[in-house]
Amino acid sequence: MVEREYVDFATVRDLLLDANERRGDLSYEQKMALGHAEWAASESRGGIKTDKEVFRGLRDALMENEKLSPHPEICAKLAELHPIVVADVRVVVASKRIAMDTPEIEEIITIIRRHVL
Repeated sequence: MVEREYVDFATVRDLLLDANERRGDLSYEQKMALGHAEWAASESRGGIKTDKEVFRGLRDALMENEKLSPHPEICAKLAELHPIVVADVRVVVASKRIAMDTPEIEEIITIIRRHVL
């Protein structure tokens, strides 16, 4: 089984900028991805700028949760989006049909707040 690495938008942005410097040009798709990554990593999306270290720390902290640990992609998504409202967390975990009651989700929000705010 191939293990995937989930990264934040700031890392994607930096990788594409490095590729652009090395090659001198990006493909159309890479330019579009770079534009999206720049926007998504900025304060323009949700008011919180993406920080690589905060992302990694938060993702790792979420991976310690018993219900989230089998789903590293969900931990990465939560670490990138920083949802601090119960309904927003429910939307993300529902994509994998992870059953969590409100106190469990509030615990997730507490972890997010500790790392982000």
